Amino acid sequence: MDLVIRDAQVVDGSGGDRYRADVGIDGGRIAAIVPEGAGARPAGRRVVEADGLALAPGFIDMHAHSDLALLRDPDHSAKVAQGVTLEVIGQDGLSYAPVDDRTLAEVRTAITGWNGDGSDIDFDWRTVGGYLDRLDHGFDGQGIAVNAAYLIPQGTVRMLAVGWSDRDATPDEVERMRRLVAEGLEQGAVGLSSGLTYTPGMYASDAELTELCRVVAAYGGYYCPHHRSYGAGALQAYEEMVALAREAGCALHLAHATMNFGVNKGRAPELLALLDRALAEGADITLDTYPYLPGSTTLAAMLPSWTAEGGPEAVLEKLRDEPTAERIRHVMEVEGADGCHGVPIEWDTIEISGVADPALAPYVGRTVARSARERGEAPWVTARRLLLEDRLGTTILQHVGHEDNVRAIMRHPVHTGGSDGLLQGAKPHPRAYGTFPHYLGRYVRELGVLSLEECVAHLTARPAARLRLPDRGLVREGYRADLVLFDPDTVAAGSTFEAPRTLPTGIPHVLIDGRLVIEDGRRTDVLAGRSVRRQPVAAASSSTSTSR
Repeated sequence: MDLVIRDAQVVDGSGGDRYRADVGIDGGRIAAIVPEGAGARPAGRRVVEADGLALAPGFIDMHAHSDLALLRDPDHSAKVAQGVTLEVIGQDGLSYAPVDDRTLAEVRTAITGWNGDGSDIDFDWRTVGGYLDRLDHGFDGQGIAVNAAYLIPQGTVRMLAVGWSDRDATPDEVERMRRLVAEGLEQGAVGLSSGLTYTPGMYASDAELTELCRVVAAYGGYYCPHHRSYGAGALQAYEEMVALAREAGCALHLAHATMNFGVNKGRAPELLALLDRALAEGADITLDTYPYLPGSTTLAAMLPSWTAEGGPEAVLEKLRDEPTAERIRHVMEVEGADGCHGVPIEWDTIEISGVADPALAPYVGRTVARSARERGEAPWVTARRLLLEDRLGTTILQHVGHEDNVRAIMRHPVHTGGSDGLLQGAKPHPRAYGTFPHYLGRYVRELGVLSLEECVAHLTARPAARLRLPDRGLVREGYRADLVLFDPDTVAAGSTFEAPRTLPTGIPHVLIDGRLVIEDGRRTDVLAGRSVRRQPVAAASSSTSTSR
């Protein structure tokens, strides 16, 4: 065989007890699993001595923002070193396909804080299929660092069909959006995402979203909404998404399913009861979370949605206008903007994590409130200056989470792991570099919130099932050899809020397609990642298959 991993503690992703075995790999797939004492040990041209390390399926990041990082960074150790072998991108309703020249320029500006402005990227695609082809080609035809699946971004689709107007789509516009979604699914996307606190996606009515989800359901995909509120009205927002998906007959995956802000402290059981009722009635629901308290987004995302009518340049014009800027301040600080989930903003919870303009670097690592005090001005004055001078490119950490809610949600049987990690900025959220080892180190070993076997299932088999991948997510003969070897006694996230780009410890080996991408704790030059696509199927068919 190409490679044999000897004497591993196999944690196979099923949730069952670990067992000791040798695992043989050939042609990029698991060719043999020989439990200890069960027969002749397999022979390989290369041997990795596990010495009792845990061997698990590669981790699947169900909520990633590596849409451009995969094309600019062949190393991509932020994810590879965590044992991530597949990322799901195209999240929160905003990404780079499908587009035309106008919408490409608009979306690049709108999510500069997520992915950079893209000035280092050759945007030589306009369709979903073209983007996936670009991922396959990667670097000089060798591929990319990890595998990637893509969600069609509903906000970008609305940009194409409707623009940035806060109004109902016409029947013709809805039909165009339906066609765009169908084309993207036929070209290999696995579903549809929304960012319903981000413009212009948030302007869509439930009826419009339901029509798009009917298309997704017909192709066997799933709907992944960042719903309308994670603060005031969070439970109602979850109920809305459950009802919408059930009306459309569509599978539902709730993105970064948190219960944040003071109004939701201790209310995770109410969310879980809502999900349990829907599941008992036959709904197909999963969710993902990150194992940290603060959230992360852009400073511009905190603004009221009406500011974004007309696109990013219109936002800047409104901020420059004194009466309009004062109206924005009042909504944010007194009423609670929809961009801040209906909760009046608390500037001492808003920490600047990154800026597009290097001249603004002194703001990084400080809250808006602290910077304002140091400058002797009101927090809104500081925030407004940042938004204007950084042209909406500022990223933030928002310190609004609750530990009891985080633990309760991660225990749920339909839970999966997602980093929601932004890789931009001088001080990104540590979840970008630490989500998966943090689950294993803190929440398994230190706190015992999950057993090792349960946690691995949450990070591997369950997301693979949601993605309808028939040969990933388990250590099984015939499955793809996307695997991670880690030490349960030492695995830990190295990243912290003070040093967020520190790599994890206790993960010495990672394989993608049977090839070592991390060996003895070091990144190799192997680029084994490709797009993971749903094969085109006729509408109204529920059967799906996948290929690399």
